Amino acid sequence: MSKWTETRDAIVDALNVQDVTEQVKQQVTAAILAEVLPTIGNAVDSFTATTREQAKTEAGWCKIRDGIVLPLVMEGAVFVVKTVLEKTVVQAA
Repeated sequence: MSKWTETRDAIVDALNVQDVTEQVKQQVTAAILAEVLPTIGNAVDSFTATTREQAKTEAGWCKIRDGIVLPLVMEGAVFVVKTVLEKTVVQAA
């Protein structure tokens, strides 16, 4: 079984509870931080590197989109989610 499948199944199992306690939320948050976000971060890094490279041959609005907007939005979204989750883990601990 792939690592993603194991992670997905672990998250589904963790969410399939009748009583959502603080411990369950902490476990899900930790799983997202440890397993999901690094994978998403690697995909975003690869995507943004490719779009920035392609922006060198683009012109006009496409150059701005590929060189600035898409990388900023994607990297910013990952940063915000990671920061918020890390702060909730520290605060709850």
